[in-house]
This record gives sequence, structure tokens and C-alpha cells, in this order.
Amino acid sequence: MVDEARPARLAIYPGTFDPITLGHVDVARRAARLFDRVVVAIFRDAAKPTRLFSTDERVGLAREALATREPGEGEIVVDTFSGLAVEYARSSGASAIVRGLRAVSDFEYEFKYAHMNHHLAPDIDVVCLMTSSKHAFVSSSLIREVAMLGGDVTTLVPPTVATALADRRAASD
Repeated sequence: MVDEARPARLAIYPGTFDPITLGHVDVARRAARLFDRVVVAIFRDAAKPTRLFSTDERVGLAREALATREPGEGEIVVDTFSGLAVEYARSSGASAIVRGLRAVSDFEYEFKYAHMNHHLAPDIDVVCLMTSSKHAFVSSSLIREVAMLGGDVTTLVPPTVATALADRRAASD
């Protein structure tokens, strides 16, 4: 239950989410148990031709993947941003930026990211959540590669993403 006297705790979970995976969904849902509201903030990078899905497609897939709300979760919404995630967090009134850690190899990057963000906005904390072990090997780039080569990723992504990946592969054949 939210204490009406306390401002809502807002966190931003930024990324490209190209595409959103079950690992991303897991981190977003766990963050929503810690914060009253989590914004899955999808980076708009229209000039980047290497994205498999457009910004609008990524937003739609993320919204579908996160449409249901589990008991005990705060609100999860999907938005887009450009520029620095910490500036988006500041302008949104967020107190934290959520990051997922899959492996030790992610730690060094996230450590630097957290310290740079602290330098830029000391009032915004970076909260790292360990990805569940069943999703630790999953990355969007690996999903894209495997799916485009015809591999089965249906147990690693939400159903709508699996369909979108199959459609994209069929269109490229």
C-alpha cells in the first residue's frame, strides 16, 4: 500500500529493448516490487540503422509484454527518451535508474555507468538487479541473431516478441 504522505518512488529502467526479452520483463517486474512506478524507457535512436525493430515497434512489444500487473507490483509504464538516461530520469522526477546485471562481465560497465550518473546527478541512484539465473545468458543481440538464423527463442521472449521475430525473419527470406 502506498503511503499518501510520501511521494511515489519512481524509477527509470532505460534501454534499447531491441527486442524486449523475458530477462527484461523479469527485471522490470522485480523493480516494480521495489518502486511505486517503473518507467521502461526505450531509447529513441532513429539514426541508428542496426535496430531490428523501430522505436514504435519496440514500444508496442514492451507494452504488450508488461500489460499485466502482478500482485505487489507498482505501476509499470513504457515511454521513450533520447539523450542521457540520467537527464530523462531527472526530468521525470525519478529517484533511481534500474539496471540489470546478467554476468560479471556486465559489472564493470554498470559500475562506470553508475559513477558517471552519480557525477551528473548525485540525487539519482543506480539500482542494479541481478537477472534471474534462467535468463542470465539472454541478451537482445543474441536473441536477434538466433531468431534471424531460424533458431527457437520462444522460451526466452514474450509470445508477441516471438511472433514479431518470426514475421521479421519471414519478411527477410
